[in-house]
Amino acid sequence: MKYVRFQKADKTIKSGIVEGNSIKTVEGNIFGEHKVTDESYNLDDVKLLSPVEPSKLLCIGLNYSDHAKEFGKPIPEEPMLFLKPPTCVIGPEDNIMYPSQTQNLHYEVELVIVIGKEAKNVSEEKAFDYVFGYTVGNDVTARDIQFRDNQWGRAKGFDTFAPLGPWIETEIKDPDSLDVKLLLNGEVKQSSNTSNLFFKCANLISYLSGIMTLLPGDVIMTGTPGGIGPMQVGDKVEAIVDGIGTLKNYIAK
Repeated sequence: MKYVRFQKADKTIKSGIVEGNSIKTVEGNIFGEHKVTDESYNLDDVKLLSPVEPSKLLCIGLNYSDHAKEFGKPIPEEPMLFLKPPTCVIGPEDNIMYPSQTQNLHYEVELVIVIGKEAKNVSEEKAFDYVFGYTVGNDVTARDIQFRDNQWGRAKGFDTFAPLGPWIETEIKDPDSLDVKLLLNGEVKQSSNTSNLFFKCANLISYLSGIMTLLPGDVIMTGTPGGIGPMQVGDKVEAIVDGIGTLKNYIAK
């Protein structure tokens, strides 16, 4: 199923399930008890929002070998963790704002894991029991600031720097074999497959849940492949993950 959050013309926010070109409204907490109602809306008549409101975004750096190479770095011996604040999150078709503090704004397409229930000290064997589904993310980065700072919180933490969407797909059978791609103004800039992830999805869930409690709605951004590059004001950026969909955003001043 494809779970969405959406806004009606009257600004009311609802959850729903996409079926074809329509959305059936969901009542209740999608991570708990909920039911699908008969109330439906046309996709073209609503605004899709970020499909999830995470308490935290756990992000993994240098998790594809080609991305590590373009940084001149080896693959880390254990997952390289950094955090993005929830205020980074935006949804499909929203503007990514180009901050005045940077002159080198980059895209990073990523498969994103959405946690479905509280997870602490989870084994790799049971990791997928805690997954609600998957969505697409763009780990927007102020690259010049990243190179200047000793840690990545500022370069990765500006408002609008975590587009997520267009929905949460719950029927992915194998998250470690999905094509990922990024288009900038229609031109392919990144293209890979999650089979090239060094630390796989189950390993990441287990590792991260050993550090901190993962809550329903928290997301894990699994890393980006090689091919990172700059975006300019006016650009259209499309992050695509096979089996999930396309997350489209625009760069604005």
